[in-house]
Amino acid sequence: MSDIEYEAKVLGIDPDQLAQHLIDKGGTDLGQVLQRRYVYDIDPADPSRWMRLRDTGTQATLCVKEIGSDAIGGTRETETVVGDFETTNELLGRLGYTPKAYQENRRHSFTLDGAQVEIDSWPHIPAYVEIEATSQAEVVRIAALIGYAETDLTGENTTKVYARYGIDLSTLRELRFDQR
Repeated sequence: MSDIEYEAKVLGIDPDQLAQHLIDKGGTDLGQVLQRRYVYDIDPADPSRWMRLRDTGTQATLCVKEIGSDAIGGTRETETVVGDFETTNELLGRLGYTPKAYQENRRHSFTLDGAQVEIDSWPHIPAYVEIEATSQAEVVRIAALIGYAETDLTGENTTKVYARYGIDLSTLRELRFDQR
């Protein structure tokens, strides 16, 4: 399925405090998972487009991301469920795609008033919340419902978030929690 992603992040949050706040606001706790992903260049000369193979803990998905802008709704995502994470990585290798990186994050998922709210923890940076809804206005509304102003929101991708903390994500072939 191909669609515009209406999502934004609030950086540097307290994950435990926000999780309780989401529950207090009527959110549904969907649980926590360790996500694994391989990231592949489609065209190394065009960093605005890439492929992601992700194991969400319950299924594996293959996705092409196309960044038009850092605005809410500035990303197009085409994603499908695949049968097996490692087999799909092997298949992509046979097609000539070599992962440029392997990455892990921990995700605590909630639904709140029709939106998907994810508390993401990544190695080496503070946790952030990602709000995904059906429109830019809905993302802003859900953010306000949990105490964040529109000015607190960013549509930046993970690479740009890492850059805010002085880390060039493109230089890290592996991003794992067990690294020191």
